Amino acid sequence: MPPRARRPRRYDPAKVHAALAAATGRDPGLEAAEENLPALLEQLLAAVLAALDGPEPAKPPREALATATRLLADALADRAPGGSVELRVPPFAVVQAVEGPRHTRGTPPNVVETDPLTWLRLASGRLSWQQALDESLLTASGERSDLSDLLPLRPPPAG
Repeated sequence: MPPRARRPRRYDPAKVHAALAAATGRDPGLEAAEENLPALLEQLLAAVLAALDGPEPAKPPREALATATRLLADALADRAPGGSVELRVPPFAVVQAVEGPRHTRGTPPNVVETDPLTWLRLASGRLSWQQALDESLLTASGERSDLSDLLPLRPPPAG
């Protein structure tokens, strides 16, 4: 049986606009409207990732961090549709991904769990899967829980 199609997450343009303004400290210059949502999301993600790259990495504002975390978790689910691995990034995101046996009740057999900043670093290529494991920044249980072949979801920064 093919994997069940995932319903795309709905992002509120006004909330994304406010999160972007908080992350950058300025007005995004785009109206908080549905047609501007892709550009707002891209700018927000860029601002959050840029905060991680500074000489003194800063933790982004909570709403910006939450939206960026969800956006990259959704990107994983889109890249590897399925239900055999559950990615948990508390308190912001949970998605199921990777083709294979699907669980329906209780704790799934393949679980990856990490914090939002580690997830952003993994998904953007700023941290390798092996580094995260070696530094105990994530837990991965189950035979399908190695996501290293699916990461990064975005190219790492140049330089």
